[in-house]
Amino acid sequence: MTYPVNMSVTPVVSAHFDEATNTISYIVRDPSSTHCAIIDSVMDINYAAGRITYDHADKLIEEITSQGLTLDWIIETHVHADHLSAAPYIQSKLGGKIGVGEKIMIVQETFGKVFNEGTEFQRDGSQFDALFKDGDTYMVGSMQGFAMFTPGHTPACMVHVMGDAAFAGDTLFMPDGGSARADFPGGDAGELYDSIQKVLSLPDEMRLFMCHDYGPNGRAIEWETTVAEQKADNIHVGGGKSREEFIKFRTERDAQLDMPRLIIPSLQVNMRAGEVPTDKDGNPMLKVPVNKL
Repeated sequence: MTYPVNMSVTPVVSAHFDEATNTISYIVRDPSSTHCAIIDSVMDINYAAGRITYDHADKLIEEITSQGLTLDWIIETHVHADHLSAAPYIQSKLGGKIGVGEKIMIVQETFGKVFNEGTEFQRDGSQFDALFKDGDTYMVGSMQGFAMFTPGHTPACMVHVMGDAAFAGDTLFMPDGGSARADFPGGDAGELYDSIQKVLSLPDEMRLFMCHDYGPNGRAIEWETTVAEQKADNIHVGGGKSREEFIKFRTERDAQLDMPRLIIPSLQVNMRAGEVPTDKDGNPMLKVPVNKL
């Protein structure tokens, strides 16, 4: 696959860190127009209280509105297991199309069974406005973006590239953070290694923006690096580490990790493009599957 990389375009990137989930959401603006995209928005949830709010999403909306921008796309890099998407809420306020990778159908099939969803839950990706295939292009104003299929963390992960900026989702963390886990249903450490190599084949100067950061060893939160920095310094894949070394490390490491705190609500909501499921009477309702994850 040859991707339409265009390093001559430098989008304006605004990062918004959500402390509750260590997620970074992005507003990506076409430098030649007032059009923009949002990458990986967050909907706030107090899981213990069963309460959903929109403070994080409202900050994105306020920035876009105050700058007079037009929102073309609301993009999910994958079905997140650690935060809930605010895509439908943002779309209701600003418009734009909600897009995700076409392999969302595999995720929906897998977790439709885990959560014992009935036949009314469509497993065809129809909850989203666009399903991206590897290499698909789209426009944000006059700026072309494209999607790279990067499975491993989940079977539907994609890295989105606009000009000299790539949004890595959970495929990579900052160099001192390494890589994402690969032990969720449909994950695969070998595929994740291959996907990371695909990302690292982009130009060295390509800016890489992370979806998460946890401030390893107490450092301040960071989210921007480059392909060159990742190739040289990433603690899991940098310096020419082999596929076999990565698979061994990743498998052993994943076996020690707890489930994400918000995995149960996140999967139910995010596989529906950010919509909260309802009971038979139409009331918002989440399930807790027992001994299924």
